[in-house]
Amino acid sequence: MQLHNTSKKFQRYLALTALCAGMAAAMPSAHAANWLMLQGTEPADNAPRAKVWGFIQPMYSKDFSDAFAGKYVPPKLIGPSLDSQSSFNILRARIGVRGTGFPLDSHINYFLLTEFGNNAITNGGKYGSYKPYLTDASITLNYIKGARVRLGLFKYPGAEEGLQGIAAFPYIGYTSVTNQMLLERFPTNGETNIAPQTVPNADMNAFSAPVGAFRDVGAQVFDAFDVGNWEHTYAVMLGNGHGVQMSDNNSSKDLYLYWSSAYLFDKSAKGPFRPSLKMFTWYQKGKRTDAYDNTKEQDRKRYGVGVSYLKKPFRVSAEYMWGQGMIFQGQQNPQRMFNNNKAAGGYIEGGYFIPNTKFELDLRYDTYKRNKGIMKGPTPEAKFNTWTAGVNYHFNKKTRFTLDYSIRKYSSVFTPVNNQLKDVKGLLALQVTAVF
Repeated sequence: MQLHNTSKKFQRYLALTALCAGMAAAMPSAHAANWLMLQGTEPADNAPRAKVWGFIQPMYSKDFSDAFAGKYVPPKLIGPSLDSQSSFNILRARIGVRGTGFPLDSHINYFLLTEFGNNAITNGGKYGSYKPYLTDASITLNYIKGARVRLGLFKYPGAEEGLQGIAAFPYIGYTSVTNQMLLERFPTNGETNIAPQTVPNADMNAFSAPVGAFRDVGAQVFDAFDVGNWEHTYAVMLGNGHGVQMSDNNSSKDLYLYWSSAYLFDKSAKGPFRPSLKMFTWYQKGKRTDAYDNTKEQDRKRYGVGVSYLKKPFRVSAEYMWGQGMIFQGQQNPQRMFNNNKAAGGYIEGGYFIPNTKFELDLRYDTYKRNKGIMKGPTPEAKFNTWTAGVNYHFNKKTRFTLDYSIRKYSSVFTPVNNQLKDVKGLLALQVTAVF
């Protein structure tokens, strides 16, 4: 019976893929770029055989939260080490190469990227476990009109914060809903929960595997097509559901669906800052094997909808997301990851590029409700509301300085948890981004 159901699901995937491909094949090809096209394809007519590229992001962070009973929890400490309240860091240092098989075959292109920075990918595990990591390794086959095929390790189609190129992200930190509900952690057997600790030399990260980094190993069918000034984009992907880790820890596959429709104010513009009004929606579903009892599996579902507008000097975007199963309970709580709890949250943010200057002013509000409706027990309902004010100074198109200050108001319905969350205060972060 299980095999029969799996076969029926796979047939539905194929039918959906064929439908999207058929729609795309009937439309003229798009020329302007979007996140899926920017990171998954190369222009067949003039792409180099090998283009080396990357970026570096040194930063400084200071957390102004207070301890409760002399001890701290992860929201009051600086990651990825989570051992103090202020730190200099090389958050990201990525280098990669991309290109096509030209002149042998320009229909095939590749994308390779490695991470040397100190973050939840390279040091997402227990304190002091840093090591460089391969984050992307994919090829795209551009033989079928309306149905490009991407294979390997790459960003799955999904929420805007995870899908977009991080070097173009106007803030230093993710929103709470993206960080907690979408940036997936993977517990392994033997990891145990950690109680609040004193600083310095706290060790609050109990996970030994890298975060998912909005990536997966799998196969994706996708493309974009124009209808007048509108650009429509679709993607259907099947993946292992194990993040940047190459292994597949269960027999189930994750399904990812994505659709966006963007009105292009200037069809000749390209790149991440092209003027447009974009609406998008996405869905993902999979299963996770319980690391502490591998006879059990837990469903994991996420979906969302959003809109973005960019036409200088203004930028506005908003997104709302829902999730059930595998709701993250904090870096100190790996044993509470396997749950069927519900969560939801979103953000609205905007930017203003001051005319005739190099300054960009940003403001973001994000909200997240974790473990919705659970009033007691080890995973009680908690709320995370944050205002972030930011300034970007663009030295040039490839180098900028970013200053963010976040005001955080966290709470929980359960007093012991609330005692720590109510003392979470402001967070200052400064960062330089240099793209090469």
